[in-house]
Amino acid sequence: MSGVGGITTARRDTAAGDIPVDTPRLPAREAAESELSKPMYHENDPNFLQRALNQFWDWVAGVFDAAAGAAPGGPAGLAVLVVIVIGLAAALWWRLGTPQRSSRSADALFDSDGPRSAAQHRAAAETHAAALRWTEAVQERMRAIVRSLEERALLDPRPGRTADEAAAEAGRALPEHTTRLRAAARSFDDVTYGGRTADQPTYLSLRTLDLELDEAKPLLPGTSRGATG
Repeated sequence: MSGVGGITTARRDTAAGDIPVDTPRLPAREAAESELSKPMYHENDPNFLQRALNQFWDWVAGVFDAAAGAAPGGPAGLAVLVVIVIGLAAALWWRLGTPQRSSRSADALFDSDGPRSAAQHRAAAETHAAALRWTEAVQERMRAIVRSLEERALLDPRPGRTADEAAAEAGRALPEHTTRLRAAARSFDDVTYGGRTADQPTYLSLRTLDLELDEAKPLLPGTSRGATG
């Protein structure tokens, strides 16, 4: 009976040899990952820098795509918005000037050429004014104001003092001139560090202030403003 014999033979073959392999799922995945991690499969992969750049440009593209989708008019509207932003930035730069302050030590009122008297600073200011160099004239006049206050002992000589600091300290001794002292310090800062150009009215304002301060009576310590006279 061939049928029975065939079944018997198949059972023997199965028992004797090739048993079907049923590998569990997790070990199979680990074996595949181990195989794919071999260097031979990654010879043409991009390096770390290339991958980082690709991710960055993908992010930039995503940002622009999102902005284009949100902007009125799509990409054309986005381009108009970019032009407007650039125009506003240029207007602010033109209006405010190029920032040139690097630290508070760079804001010192006096340069490092050595101390000069108030009279010397006034003479230098008048020389610049006669040559219509109003920026330099304003700078020298502000220095003359502060040096004069130091010579009158209304300010303690202090290297590195800024124009703003000098105005604030002088305002305590000469309270009636506080506002004009601060305005003078602001003019000095604008032309020295803010990239602006002074004009004749600005210089004449500082010149008048200098002459008035030279005759002003200070407020003595412990004296109220209403008690002066």
